[in-house]
Amino acid sequence: MSIDPPVAVEHGAPLTSAAPPADLPAGRRRPVRTRSAALLAVGLVLLAMNLRPGVVAVSPLLDAMRADTGMSTGMAGLLTTLPLLCFGLLAPFAPRIGRRFGVNPVLLVMMVLLAAGTVLRLLHPTSMLLIGTLVVGAAIAVANVLLPGVIKQEFRSRVALMSGIYTMSLFLGAALAAGVTLPIQNALHFGWRSALAMWGVLAVLAVLVWLPQLRHRTAGERAGMSRSRGGDVSDQVVRGLWTHPVAWFVAFYFAAQSLVFYSAAAWLPTVLTGTGMSSGTAGWMLSFSSLAAIVGALFTPMLAHRWFHPGVLVLLSALLTMVAFAGLLVEPGANTYLWMALLGVGQGAGLSLSVMFIVLRAPDARHAAQLSSMAQCSGYILAAVGPFAIGALHDATGSWAVPLAVLVALGVPTIASGLGSARNRYASREVTAS
Repeated sequence: MSIDPPVAVEHGAPLTSAAPPADLPAGRRRPVRTRSAALLAVGLVLLAMNLRPGVVAVSPLLDAMRADTGMSTGMAGLLTTLPLLCFGLLAPFAPRIGRRFGVNPVLLVMMVLLAAGTVLRLLHPTSMLLIGTLVVGAAIAVANVLLPGVIKQEFRSRVALMSGIYTMSLFLGAALAAGVTLPIQNALHFGWRSALAMWGVLAVLAVLVWLPQLRHRTAGERAGMSRSRGGDVSDQVVRGLWTHPVAWFVAFYFAAQSLVFYSAAAWLPTVLTGTGMSSGTAGWMLSFSSLAAIVGALFTPMLAHRWFHPGVLVLLSALLTMVAFAGLLVEPGANTYLWMALLGVGQGAGLSLSVMFIVLRAPDARHAAQLSSMAQCSGYILAAVGPFAIGALHDATGSWAVPLAVLVALGVPTIASGLGSARNRYASREVTAS
């Protein structure tokens, strides 16, 4: 088995490969014009900001939703679990959809579906709330997988910067949804349905900004069409990543990040209210943590690019997260802002590194999309189990001590898989005709 030349990620080295892109022959590359690159970057930011509010905005509204509809606790839990299952189960299909119809048109359609899903949740039968949630989850699932490939293909010389901006935008969307849904609802006297559906406006804005991208295919798709004599780039399929050790390191690292993030997002407000904190303050603490995550998400790839080996940052981000959970365990109700700040920066840095590894460990955009689907399939299915398992541990023990200790212990496999992902190797197999 041969491995492509390694990506340079050592201290002070550029985060790109010295070899020409595998899916774009030398002599055919064309630099993206500054104005087009700026519009593409703004579009990516808006797309990324839409990938969390449709899920996160449900949590602060759950009490009102249950009071209005009479839904059970289990039914309410489905509203947060269904999207995560969609993220995992649909991830393997996203690369094929992108190859078949083109990445840019598919991303546009996903934003349209996301807006439609939020509208469906306005309708009064409870079944429509679930159907709308499924549509929202499916749209986000496909976009989740395809966006890292766009970064790989269109910003090859700015991978670190764009990975940081992309991850920062994810946390910004989550922070906005967690922090302003209830204030806007109260200020505008919205019902919970309108408060939930208002996030569809952000999807509509993303559609309008992304529309110019339909004028051209990505560079990789143009090259694929040339090789197939005018055929579709879907004729080129990446095979074998599910047996590649580097791919599994990347997938496990993404899975560990997702498990800890969604477990914390589901239960931290409850943990904090158990210490005597008001529900409003506990919700703000979760939003504050997401705001702190923006710092870690934005600057970590750039630190990896210029100053530190990624393995060092893997270790630091995991230790920050472990210290935060340990602080909540040892000093519940004290120094909460400190623990939330450490947790946010650690989680932001970790997720940013996991996205960066997906991009850097792939030799081309097709591999990036396939590696992204593999990581997200395993990661989000595990993430869907995490909140249930943490809740079950609390029910079995009668306290939050054991669940918090488990979250601390999860830092060990996170570090191990992250250090494996930081090694200077591609996760690549042959590209064959389907």
